[in-house]
Amino acid sequence: MSQPSPTAGSATAPEPNPHKPGTIPDGIPDGIPNSMAASGEEGGDPACWAHLFEEGTGPDDTQLARLVRGLADAVIICDSAGNIVLWNDAATRLFGFSADEAFGQPLDLIIPERLRTRHWEGYRTVMHTGHTDYGDRLLEVPALHKDGRRLSIAFTVSLLTEPGRSTPVGIAAVIRDDTARWQQQRETQKELSALRATAQSGQEA
Repeated sequence: MSQPSPTAGSATAPEPNPHKPGTIPDGIPDGIPNSMAASGEEGGDPACWAHLFEEGTGPDDTQLARLVRGLADAVIICDSAGNIVLWNDAATRLFGFSADEAFGQPLDLIIPERLRTRHWEGYRTVMHTGHTDYGDRLLEVPALHKDGRRLSIAFTVSLLTEPGRSTPVGIAAVIRDDTARWQQQRETQKELSALRATAQSGQEA
């Protein structure tokens, strides 16, 4: 389940091709129900979405797609097999992969190798049972950038459903960079360990 500085391997993503599945310039990607594109939370300053619901009407596919694309948080949507079907601009900034590079790829693209077996076991279980214990929890896990750097990310997940189906059609994740906080926490833990070791040495002297 960060906004690192651009590197040679993470150049700004090219403008998506509006006719290529998996990109969201003007409408919902091919084969993705509205519920999949609408999931997630906004990042940064609260956006004013009131105009979308004037006169009792909801947002259409084009408006939803633009909302998802413009979120400050990374939004990744995967189908039931775990392949990426939506990757917004913030996901490109976070992980370095363009939408064209990410579309159709498994989440192994950003999951450290040592965690992949555990991830896929859990993913298949959720797709089979339609239940996740993490729907209302903020998860914090390691991740990989395109250039190989380790990231720490915090994210929430939502199961995506369709009428008439008892099992999910996919999962949406809304992701933020947690690397700076994780590094600071790690340094603090090191300092505390050093202070404890010094105090213990003083007591034994």
